[in-house]
Amino acid sequence: MTSTQPVGTQGTDVSTRSEATLVSTHGKTTIADTVVSKIAGIAAKEVHGVYALGGGASRVVGALRERIPGASVNHSQGVSVEVGEKQAAVDLDIVAEYGVSIADLANGLRRNVIAAIERMTGLEVTEVNVTVHDVHLEDDDEGADEPATVRVQ
Repeated sequence: MTSTQPVGTQGTDVSTRSEATLVSTHGKTTIADTVVSKIAGIAAKEVHGVYALGGGASRVVGALRERIPGASVNHSQGVSVEVGEKQAAVDLDIVAEYGVSIADLANGLRRNVIAAIERMTGLEVTEVNVTVHDVHLEDDDEGADEPATVRVQ
């Protein structure tokens, strides 16, 4: 992008900022932010070394939501997107598995997310920013199912 305007505002009016519009001689295709966000979330979860998407608060809300019978999984948890007419920018919040190279993980995330979005939507992905909020240890899972010991009876 050669302009200094944000991705979501270049060449768009207020009513179309949250959607991408692809125009051809046979009509136009509009892609909502939520679609791009969901594609990015699914692509990010496919990368080895990603334990979870989202920061602490969003993971807690997501875990509560998944326990509700009939509730669907939020594939765009931890994903923020800005979508313009021809371009998109993505921000990912993740928890990495312990032992994985974070630099390699970030590069893998960028490759997978860019490929998925560009292949499925035709939008050019200008950037994928990755924020690692935590590192998951296998020890964190142990004891989660065990009852707490009672010290006083």
